[in-house]
Amino acid sequence: MRLHTAPLLLITALTAAAQQPAPVSASAQFQAIQSRLLASHAASDWLANLAAAQDQQALLNDDPAALLEVARAEVHIRDVHLNGDVAAIRELQQFVRMGQSTDFIEKTPDFATLRNRPEYADLQRDMAANRAPIALAATALVLPDANLLAEDIDVDTARHRFLITSVREHKIVAVSVTNSASGPAAITDFAPAPDPWPIVAIKIDRTRSRVWATESAMQGLSFSPKSDWGRTAVLCYDLRTGKLLRRVEGPHGSAFGDMLLLPNGDVIVSDGDGGGLYRLASNPASPDHLDRIDHGEFISPQTPALAPDGHRLFVPDYERGLAILDLTTQKVSWLAPQGRFALNGIDGLYCNRNQLIAVQNGTSPERVILFTLDAPLATIVSEKIIERATPTLGDPTHGVLIGRDFYYIANSGWDILDAHGNINSGAKPSQPRIMRATVPGPQPSTGSSPRQ
Repeated sequence: MRLHTAPLLLITALTAAAQQPAPVSASAQFQAIQSRLLASHAASDWLANLAAAQDQQALLNDDPAALLEVARAEVHIRDVHLNGDVAAIRELQQFVRMGQSTDFIEKTPDFATLRNRPEYADLQRDMAANRAPIALAATALVLPDANLLAEDIDVDTARHRFLITSVREHKIVAVSVTNSASGPAAITDFAPAPDPWPIVAIKIDRTRSRVWATESAMQGLSFSPKSDWGRTAVLCYDLRTGKLLRRVEGPHGSAFGDMLLLPNGDVIVSDGDGGGLYRLASNPASPDHLDRIDHGEFISPQTPALAPDGHRLFVPDYERGLAILDLTTQKVSWLAPQGRFALNGIDGLYCNRNQLIAVQNGTSPERVILFTLDAPLATIVSEKIIERATPTLGDPTHGVLIGRDFYYIANSGWDILDAHGNINSGAKPSQPRIMRATVPGPQPSTGSSPRQ
């Protein structure tokens, strides 16, 4: 589940612990930097604005949008720093190398001085190339209910059906895997949410015949009663009957949006609003206690993916990029973008040996992409776009890997909603479409290769 805009706050104090100041969380750092950016921009203090933009670039691990902020500040200090335009062009060139495109550069007066530079035509050409459609997937299913606001999907292999969560209709629905793409698939209700809140994430524990899900009364959105905003819970259903077996509520102010099941059945859930990553023991005899397993390194964690060694998690942060979290030590490291890989805006993430399949609805343009890593799974060596800028890719969210076939929700419906979850004037929901792409088998990855 993508990050929803949070209020900008100034950080006024640090909590003391054991006579030492507690580390400032990444979320708090981000909010403080955002406040500095807004204040310096309003005051036209471009030197201060550049310092804040560079701090944001470092915190967000070269997030493409952060590169644009740096470039804008560099243009504005050109009278003080004569190489400002050159530096700004360098940031924009990296933005483009990361496969991004935007009309912000063309429309904003901030970049007017760059438009006469010889490099500008190359930037425009390359951004147009980054908007070119790529379609390596085909329609697998079309769901008849255009009002679902489908969010997450998993497969019940024993019954040959997908289970799909609905944000707007507060339920989980089932659809046969064998339905034809030639017409709308028949869907049935699997289970309702226990509260009048959206059901967001879903994972099926086939070994234990359980369905795990999250429900969330997302702050500021019309999908839930305002009195419940900020409440969230982990749910467990019986896979055969849809009966609710367990409900564990999370900390107030959280929004459990995505999840992962570990081989022992334990549940990992991410809080996209509060920045936390939590673990819940699957044993029904264990206490209903959520253990936080991060140390504040995340701003908006999304769908974790388990590495083949079973000891590390790949954790996509919507703002900061791709992290690796060691489940034993809880140490976090970050995959380097290397000036060419955009790792922000990942909603769904899935690991296939040395491959990571990512659904990126926070990049520009949105896309579904395959990253190949080196043997230690510490460095990205190549990428291959599965779908980008096509009529079928409205606002993709999550998927599931079945063998070598990756099924994903391509047009969830989020793109036609306003900031409060209401349908934009003149917009009309479309029937959710499930796409299928066959991913190549994992390849040896011993060195670098160009973007594919």
